[in-house]
Order: sequence, then C-alpha cells, then structure tokens
Amino acid sequence: MIAAPQLAESFQARGAAADPVPLVELTVVVPTLNERANIWPLIGRLREALVGLRWQIIVVDDDSGDGTAEQVKAVAGGDVRVQCLRRVGRRGLAGAVIEGALASSAPYVAVMDADLQHDETLLPAMLDRLRRGDADLVVASRYMTAPNTATGFGRWRAVGSRLATGLARRVLRAQVTDPVSGFFMIRRQVFDTLAPRLSPSGFKILFDIIASSRGRLRISEVAYTFSPRLDGRSKLDGKVALDYLGLVLSKVTRDVVSPRALMFALVGSSGLVVHLTALKLMLGLGFERAQLLAAVVAMTSNYVINNSLTYRDRRQAGLRMLAGYGRFCLLCGLGLIANVAVAAMVRGHGGPWWLAGAAGAGVSACWNYLTTAMAVW
Repeated sequence: MIAAPQLAESFQARGAAADPVPLVELTVVVPTLNERANIWPLIGRLREALVGLRWQIIVVDDDSGDGTAEQVKAVAGGDVRVQCLRRVGRRGLAGAVIEGALASSAPYVAVMDADLQHDETLLPAMLDRLRRGDADLVVASRYMTAPNTATGFGRWRAVGSRLATGLARRVLRAQVTDPVSGFFMIRRQVFDTLAPRLSPSGFKILFDIIASSRGRLRISEVAYTFSPRLDGRSKLDGKVALDYLGLVLSKVTRDVVSPRALMFALVGSSGLVVHLTALKLMLGLGFERAQLLAAVVAMTSNYVINNSLTYRDRRQAGLRMLAGYGRFCLLCGLGLIANVAVAAMVRGHGGPWWLAGAAGAGVSACWNYLTTAMAVW
C-alpha cells in the first residue's frame, strides 16, 4: 500500500497538478419553496457582496409550483457559480439544507433564506472568522445587540420567534443569543460529521446542529438587522411549530426518540380522545358495534392527521391516499390485536392491570409506527 505522501508524489511525477487551494471556498446553500421573484435579486446581491471570493450558490428547491427551479437554471446558464438542486417528493427546509451542504466540496458552507431578509453583506466577515480558526460555526443573530434588530417580523411571528428562541436557549444551555437563526456559516467538515445525526424534517436546522454537537462546537455570533420580506409569503405556520417542538423533545432525549416518532405518538394520543368521544356518541347502537365504529373513526382521524403533519414531506393524495388509508387501517388493526395479546399475557402472569395496559399500548404503538412508516409513507 502506498502512503499518502508517496501517492501524492507519484501523481506529481506523472504531471498531475496537486493544488491544495479549493476552486470554491464558500458555498451558499439557499432552500426555496415558491421564491421565484426573489432569485434574481438574491443572486445579484451575492455577486456584489462576495466580490473577490471563490464562491457558489446551491439553491435547493422543493419542487416549487411557481417555477423557482426554472428561474435558477436560467440564471445558472450564464453563471457557473449558480447551481440548482430540485427535490421531487421531498419537503422541508432542514432536509433541503442538509442535501445542499452535503453536495458542497467547499471548506465553508453558509445557509440563508431566499426571502432577502438576511444581510448578505455579513458573509465576508463571517467567512473571515472561520478562516482565522476562531470558530467552527458563525451565527448571524437577530437578538445580539437589541430587540429592534428584528424589524422584519409581524406581530405574531415576533412573539413566536421569541418563544422559540427562549425554549432553544433553555434546552441547549449554550451562550448563543439566536439558536434558531436561519442565517449562519459552518465549516463543511464539521457539518459532514454532524449530518447523520440531523433531522431532515422541520425548519430549525441551526438548533439541531448545536444540539447534535453536544457542546463541542466553538460558536461565534455577529449582529444583523432582520429585514422585512419583499416578495412571497413566509412558510412558518402551526405545522412548523409542531415540528420544532418535536425536534426539541427529541434532543432532550438525546435522539433516543425521533421527532417523527414523537409526533406519531402525539397523534395517537389524540386518537384516543377521538375514539372515546365517538364511542360515547354511538353507544345507542350497542357497545360492540359502537366500539368497532369508534375504532374506525379514530384510525381515520390518526391517518388524516399523520398524513398532514407527521409525514407532511411525504404527504399522499388522490388514489395514493386511499390506498395508504387502507394499509394504515390494516396495520393498526394488527397492532390492536398485538395490544390485546400482550396485555392479556402480562395480566395472566400476575402483572397489575396498569402494567398490562401500558405494555399492550407500548407494543402496539411501536408496531404501528414502524410498520406504517415502511408500508404507508
């Protein structure tokens, strides 16, 4: 086996160029969903801000219906620094950032939104901090100096952002003023190391990065003013908030339970409420018939909610939704049988009723989650 230095020398001896300087020093990853109108302005701003640097932009588009990917490719036709990664059948900002960053070979990767609310003029200063070796991660913070640095929020979004930031700081216990910022820069090798631990669902990828590093990252911050959105609509909604809460709970458990599994469990809990409510309303039909119909109603509720929230990035529609619903009911029905069997076994061996019930519920919950994840979504 040839040692690494000898291997390099052998290439040089044959005339191969050994240039340690990367062709691209900085990759800017921009996740998009229906941001067509902002593509030209964004790339124009990056061209001005990054003069003299070896950079590229990878726009990761979640199959936008407004032609965002086509617009990026039109720009890329005249600028080799622009690339488009179009994702079909996959959704989610975190997943888009992960795929874009992993596609980079540059030593540094920046992440920012396409909505023009992030200050691209900070990128050279952020890059300089990483170059000097002062940090592994540089966060552009909306809250580093004063509350008025976040002027681009609407009233309710400002409240939500403050709550999300406060929760993240309590969980992380890190000296970061804005751990849910969408604007940051990281060493690409560090990101590559952390990538297998990151969740592809949700919006708060920075929180996930910091939590997954478990205190081993050197973090620096720069202050910036969060500007108002010029075009398009914010993607933040109640579903994003639920995704975030699931991610936080997952990190609290040290990734023992995934955000998707936690969401599935919460939906299952809501199904119990639905089941009991439906059972109460239909008792006039006789208990056995009411129990069966209530189970069908609860499974239907669970499927619809899981399809909309838990698996929003794999959401089914049309005939696929009907087929998925059939498989979901079949698998959950088998889970119900397992529930009863395990509970009866524990009770038959002298276990208390609450332990028997919990054991049965736990087995059926695991069965339902694992089997539906593989066979339905």
